[in-house]
Amino acid sequence: MNGNRIHALILRHLFLYQRSLPRIMEIFYWPLLDLVVWGFITVYLSQFKSGLPSVVTFFIGALILWDILFRAQQGITISFLEEIWSRNLMNLFASPLKPGEFLAATMIISLCKVGAVLIVAVLVAWAFYSFNLFILGVSLIPFILNLIIMGWVIGILTTAIIMRYGQEAEVLAWGMVFIFQPVSCVFYPVAVLPMFLQSIAHWIPAAHVFEGMRDVITNNSFPLTELIWASGLNTLYLFASFFLFHHIYNVAKAKGILVRVGG
Repeated sequence: MNGNRIHALILRHLFLYQRSLPRIMEIFYWPLLDLVVWGFITVYLSQFKSGLPSVVTFFIGALILWDILFRAQQGITISFLEEIWSRNLMNLFASPLKPGEFLAATMIISLCKVGAVLIVAVLVAWAFYSFNLFILGVSLIPFILNLIIMGWVIGILTTAIIMRYGQEAEVLAWGMVFIFQPVSCVFYPVAVLPMFLQSIAHWIPAAHVFEGMRDVITNNSFPLTELIWASGLNTLYLFASFFLFHHIYNVAKAKGILVRVGG
């Protein structure tokens, strides 16, 4: 891999945000709106129960962690779509830039977006709901890392599908991640799912992360088993997504699909 090419592609995308209010809103406004709306709904519903702090902690914590996964996925897919919309995809891959370097750059861009969203979400949750995300303790770091990696996996998968099928698949950039939400058990435990969905959730890294989050809040224990499962599955899926992306890239290049998608 060439660090200069990766750095150049990162700068190319960061420059887009300097004078673009819609792009800045995509990073800050929508996560803020989600947190405010769902946070107030949570506070309202918790008035009908005795355990207000635990209800707010479960839902606000889950919402912030889910947004990390969503923004990690968006960081990759939106960066790819930017190249399609600007008719720059062919220019990129006609250059010495390699597919692995492209993915590395989009992952770093994704990390920048996640970092910005996380700072805003933590501050808003603390100011509006007196919620401190750091009550999750040392487990917060592996939680975040696993959610980012799963977001990358979904983002790479989505990008590969768009590369193969073109504009008709672009809607997946916003919808693909929500296919996994029901079995990720963001706001409820795996036990409430029907048995066949529980079997599926067992193979979803995010489900283990959110189960671990609830275990930390409820029992104040380190969820080692859940983190081992999440990390193992993410490692497997990440390597599989790299292989799939390279395979589809080679197919698209051989069949001339890249010309139609990004020309």
